[in-house]
Amino acid sequence: MQPFQEAIVKKLKEEYHTELGKATTKQLYNAVSKAALETCWDTWQKPVTGKTACYLSAEFLVGRLIHSNLLNLGLLGETENLLKDAGINPNVFEDVEDDALGNGGLGRLAACFLDSAATQGVPLMGYGIRYRYGLFKQHFAYGCQQEEADDWLSWGDPWSVRRDDEKVRINFGDQSVWAVPYDMPIIGYGGKMVNTLRLWQAEAIAPFDFNLFNEQKYNDSVQQKNDAEAISAVLYPNDDTDAGKRLRLKQQYFFSSASLQTIFAAYTAKNGTDYSKFADTYAVQLNDTHPTVSIPELLRLLMTQGHLEFEPAFQIVQKTFAYTNHTIMAEALEKWSLSLFQSVLPEVYPYVVLLQNRLSNELVKKNIAETSKYNLIQDGMIHMARMAIYATHSTNGVAKIHTEIIKNSALPEWYALYPERFNNKTNGVTQRRWLALCNRELAAFITDRIGNGWITDFAQLEKLKPYAEDAASRKQFLQIKRTKKDQLADYMYRKDNFGLNTGNIFDIQVKRLHEYKRQLLNAFSILDIYFGIKDGRIKEFNPTTFIFGAKAAPGYYRAKGIIKFINEVANLVNYDNDVNRKMQVIFVSNYNVSYAEKLIPAADLSEQISTAGTEASGTSNMKFMMNGALTLGTYDGANIEIVQNAGEENNYIFGARVEDLEKIKDSYDPKKLYAEQPRIKRVMDTLIDGTLTDGGTGWFQELYNSILEGASWHKPDNYYLLLDFLPYCDARLQANKDYADQDAFAKKCLLNIAAAGPFTSDRTIQQYAEEIWHV
Repeated sequence: MQPFQEAIVKKLKEEYHTELGKATTKQLYNAVSKAALETCWDTWQKPVTGKTACYLSAEFLVGRLIHSNLLNLGLLGETENLLKDAGINPNVFEDVEDDALGNGGLGRLAACFLDSAATQGVPLMGYGIRYRYGLFKQHFAYGCQQEEADDWLSWGDPWSVRRDDEKVRINFGDQSVWAVPYDMPIIGYGGKMVNTLRLWQAEAIAPFDFNLFNEQKYNDSVQQKNDAEAISAVLYPNDDTDAGKRLRLKQQYFFSSASLQTIFAAYTAKNGTDYSKFADTYAVQLNDTHPTVSIPELLRLLMTQGHLEFEPAFQIVQKTFAYTNHTIMAEALEKWSLSLFQSVLPEVYPYVVLLQNRLSNELVKKNIAETSKYNLIQDGMIHMARMAIYATHSTNGVAKIHTEIIKNSALPEWYALYPERFNNKTNGVTQRRWLALCNRELAAFITDRIGNGWITDFAQLEKLKPYAEDAASRKQFLQIKRTKKDQLADYMYRKDNFGLNTGNIFDIQVKRLHEYKRQLLNAFSILDIYFGIKDGRIKEFNPTTFIFGAKAAPGYYRAKGIIKFINEVANLVNYDNDVNRKMQVIFVSNYNVSYAEKLIPAADLSEQISTAGTEASGTSNMKFMMNGALTLGTYDGANIEIVQNAGEENNYIFGARVEDLEKIKDSYDPKKLYAEQPRIKRVMDTLIDGTLTDGGTGWFQELYNSILEGASWHKPDNYYLLLDFLPYCDARLQANKDYADQDAFAKKCLLNIAAAGPFTSDRTIQQYAEEIWHV
């Protein structure tokens, strides 16, 4: 027995008084995790030397940690062999809940960055919130999304270490709480470097006393405990109400202040009160606008505890912070009402005023008279994106087109003011989780041909390109794809009780549910194919399984209506014996990182169909690409760089581009398309003619009206579904036709894999380290 295997057996005996063959899954999970943590403990505890980068993010969607950590430590095979020898299925840990401390791409990107930094030798600390409940668990009742609490901690948290001695006090206008850190090791591939993700948990200042005999004091104590713990209870509390907005602002300040207090204290302990080297010691990256309140908070710490004057303190702040913009969506460019901000953060607000005053003086010097687009405080609101641009030294977009949109149309006034601050850092994903771990068959296929250097140097994938010309390699690739489909079918049957036909094309769209991502367009196109097959218009069609996975924010009722619509389309198609041998539609429940690890390797077509100019980058497109799926998508986000790298002829690009939409934005008339195009009218009318039912919610009528009439906050067909509908259907049918020649299709897939090298987060993190953080 290997030393690590012996350590697992010892843990089970000492901590759970059981042996390998008798342990529960929970006991096994905790024993293996703790034994693995001990193997890298000494490396983790080594002090960091030199400059440290700090990544502040409201989300870290790390998923299930055990497999990726064992892979990076080189202990995965050893663990699986131990389980097999004991008669235990190596997939036993698939029952363990994900650490779902994020919502979508922003949180998953943060997790990929941490993995890449540790692997590439970049000292990067992550800072966020230890949510008591992760993103909600989703199930469907009569096709409608239902939410329940995601109690991820029910499995224990063996990868976290509570640090009571490093808790810090956070003061709000109406309460004070402790921020207690839980540190999680971020293990680089090979285990040579272990960074830290520090997640903060909110707890009451006064210890809860169960022996309070005074009823009023007891009730007060209970209330104080509940109010404190609410701050770190849930990811993104619904902000439709004033109470929800208040809680969100508290969350953002809570983890920002706790993180900065720790950083500030560590610097002071080492350097005393000379803060001239602060920005040479720490670089702080703001992952979107959520942690922007960090800017006035560091200013407050430098001026109150560091006793600096405003201008030198501001210079330190600006040199320390950098800002990543993830979206041009107006709702994501956060702003807070003055009354709310002053009420929640009275000690911080004066520093926002100081920032505004400095900006005003600067605008005067630059002879800018019209200041309404620049002011941090404007019309009774505090604009956080403006603050993030003004008080940092770097603002980056996350794909080439996204950065150009920021510079030229979303925030052109800021780009004109500070052109030198704007830069692009195209997103990436870690190939260790998204290929080496989730698609071990394909990983072995690649390693057999080019060696295993690609695991840490993804650029080596280009060596795979000649194998696209090799018939034996193409055949083996198709066999691997079928294996991944079989594995997905088994997983999906256990999770959702669906039966998959694994001989079908797998056409998959999995991502956060939002109108701009156009899951509704996908559903319309499926209906068009359904009607086309029924009517005889579509005569040759390779059998296809259309798979969706997505969660809608609990208060986003239009997105919930889209989920209901897709599930109704699924019922229509799946129970129609005229077509269900040709088509199958499935919406998986509770889509998360672990489900993605099964879905993505099985895909033939990757749906990336956002309206041009709306998806900042996308990262699922990269995961699908490196697993050998072809992109069916618009010229948007990182799709552009993907097809430039892999060849447009090896993917399926359709629809209006940014420049096309710019020309028609004032003249576009969806009603005209609806009236003139019978296929468009037919799929649209299913929303209102009784073909499908919304269960009396009114959701489908509202969807119909939003497209043809618009709503108070947007124009008709705001995301151009009807404009792109026919080109999308044409591209989809072309991909379906091309699949008939599976050998030629496999060649395209292999060329995409060989071109995936630039889309690793290793490359992205090196660019941040060299060009922004100077680490």
